[in-house]
Amino acid sequence: MDVVEVLPELHMFRFRIGQAYLWRDGDELTLIDAGGAHDGPAIIAAVRDLGFRPEQVRRIVLTHGHPDHTGAAAELAARCGAGISAHRLDAPVVRGEAEAAPPVLLDWERPLFEHALTVPPAPPAPVDRELADGDVLPFGGGARVVAAPGHTDGSIGIHLPGHGVLFTGDAVAGHEGRAILGVFNTDRARALESFHRLAALDCETACFGHGDPLTAGAGRLLRASADRHAVLEVEHGGTLPGA
Repeated sequence: MDVVEVLPELHMFRFRIGQAYLWRDGDELTLIDAGGAHDGPAIIAAVRDLGFRPEQVRRIVLTHGHPDHTGAAAELAARCGAGISAHRLDAPVVRGEAEAAPPVLLDWERPLFEHALTVPPAPPAPVDRELADGDVLPFGGGARVVAAPGHTDGSIGIHLPGHGVLFTGDAVAGHEGRAILGVFNTDRARALESFHRLAALDCETACFGHGDPLTAGAGRLLRASADRHAVLEVEHGGTLPGA
């Protein structure tokens, strides 16, 4: 696992597939997403290497219910004493009470999806707080929950308006210094609407579930990319990768 400083108060944990983020408010930590089922020890070690104690992780916020984002949530919650938050529509998946809806794959996504199937299943994790659009979480000066369905029904973004930071989960991905629509969506039309909704937010830094963060002018870049995707969707029916 790689540890990358995004901002002085924000670090990215990059795994073999996907990534998570650690936000610091003084001596209190928040983990946004939780990696795969085998990533818990590496996350704990990284927290310690950054000079913190595991019990300083007060909350784990899950952007959606896929196993590369929820796999270590139960282990980390138990070891850190942290509460877990997830959108109410993905909370049953996180708890192991329901199966995640399968994606509707475009032809070019199929080889990528075969690789993603190597992610181990996520152990069921308790969800202490079920989130809804507009909820405000007590970190980052007031972290706003932004519903972003389409990748999954309960996908969310997390916006820190006071810091100009946006966590998109898998609704948006980073690719070669730009933003693209995330892959493996259950409803591509809703996913594109969510891309536009997230892109409309004021942010300087955008942190994705996959791909390098944008750390300057992220809002402008997201809006330009969302507009480009809308045009390509009309012209090519979403058949082009990336965009």
